[in-house]
Amino acid sequence: MTHYSILLVAAAGALAAQDFPRTEIRRAPSPITVDGKLDEPAWKKAKAVTDFHFNWYTEGEKEKTVARLLWDDENLYVGYYCHDKHISGYVTERHGPVSLDDCVEVFISPNPEKPRNYYGFELNVLGTMLNFIRADWWTGGMRWEPDGVAWRTSHHGLPKKDASPDDDHWILEIAIPFRNFSRDAAHTPPRPGDVWRLNLNRAGGKTNAQYSTWSPVKTPKPNFHVPESFGYVTFRK
Repeated sequence: MTHYSILLVAAAGALAAQDFPRTEIRRAPSPITVDGKLDEPAWKKAKAVTDFHFNWYTEGEKEKTVARLLWDDENLYVGYYCHDKHISGYVTERHGPVSLDDCVEVFISPNPEKPRNYYGFELNVLGTMLNFIRADWWTGGMRWEPDGVAWRTSHHGLPKKDASPDDDHWILEIAIPFRNFSRDAAHTPPRPGDVWRLNLNRAGGKTNAQYSTWSPVKTPKPNFHVPESFGYVTFRK
């Protein structure tokens, strides 16, 4: 066996041994208005995802993130509540480098047997979004225009946001139509019991540039693009 083959086997073994997090996505019991507030009764029924891992921590404050997921016949809903004492965002151009700002991301693999077919939704505190597809069937460029996505943040549409002494938290609320995943998902919309893989990521912005993920990523340097490390989600009634 060559040295390269030994490394591949070791990497595969490490991934197989990883204890991937799992959670349920409950069906929304009532309508959701995408307004960046997360105050609908439906969100109170969603399981809170709070155990984010600071995989590349060196110094600074580990600020808490609370994410929630719901679904209905049309959309996957993701809500982020980000505790943050230094909120900043400057990128306003579509598909710009939003991860340089206070930013959250949803990386989705609708087919758990093909985790490398995954879709990215990256949004900064201003509501600027970057999207991409990486898939074996995709023949376009890195960037992608998803269909029908609705989203809002607490500071949506500002030209920029500098850190302020009054900063406490910010929110993202997003609705992603399931039709965007029809090439990879077994069913769109999903059926109760269907399993997908995904990761929930956060970047800390200019002042406290932490990187955290729901499912741990074991790379030497910050890198969210490791679909083999995505956690598992199960759709429930």
